[in-house]
Amino acid sequence: MRFNREKCRVRSLLPVFFLIATSLSFARAQTATPDEASIIQHIDAAIKARFEAVLSFTVTEHYTVYRSSDETHPAAEMTVKTTYDRKSGKSYTIVSETGSEILKHFVLDALIENEKRINEPGNREASWFTSANYVFKLVPGGVQRIDGRDCYALAMSPRQKASNLIQGTVWVDAKDFSTVKIEGVSTRSPSMLTGPSHVMRQYALFAGFAQATHARAESDSALFGKTVVTIDYKNYEIRIRAAP
Repeated sequence: MRFNREKCRVRSLLPVFFLIATSLSFARAQTATPDEASIIQHIDAAIKARFEAVLSFTVTEHYTVYRSSDETHPAAEMTVKTTYDRKSGKSYTIVSETGSEILKHFVLDALIENEKRINEPGNREASWFTSANYVFKLVPGGVQRIDGRDCYALAMSPRQKASNLIQGTVWVDAKDFSTVKIEGVSTRSPSMLTGPSHVMRQYALFAGFAQATHARAESDSALFGKTVVTIDYKNYEIRIRAAP
């Protein structure tokens, strides 16, 4: 009789065990990493949505140039007010500047002119972090924590060489697939006077869309030696397209 009672008890618990196992399987499925193709599609969609939604913005950008291994004493600095308009691209107004005239001209002015050129209508799409410009490969290991956000990391290889394209890694938010960070080496130097740069850029959400907050580029050349440029972006004012 005791054996039969234990047998009945086990049978009565079977539906409970089945329910728990099913729930755990469902939870794992819900938190499983999407496949690579799906992530890439979401990245493309997030960048397209940002372009279509952001009509214009202004931001204050502070550029700092360091020489050799001294990242304490700037060799040159420049603060500019940047204005972006979807129809016309970017324009820059210098607010203040100090330091080496040579570095300001050959490094900072050249950098700003390059940014202006690649953001012109007809050019800007070629610099986007999308599958049209890059071959993406999902980095194994699952979600990574970057700047307090859960992210997927993807190795990216540009489909062509250009100063605005990099060989490296992009981290995208695991929820909305917006860009969180990029890091790598430019495939071509923006200037004849500097070599390819190791670049890093961090992003945060403003008005629901990714915008740069900090950038760093390090290059080496026979003329300037080791040069580090940092950019800090502050005081975004963004105009978003009204919902239909």
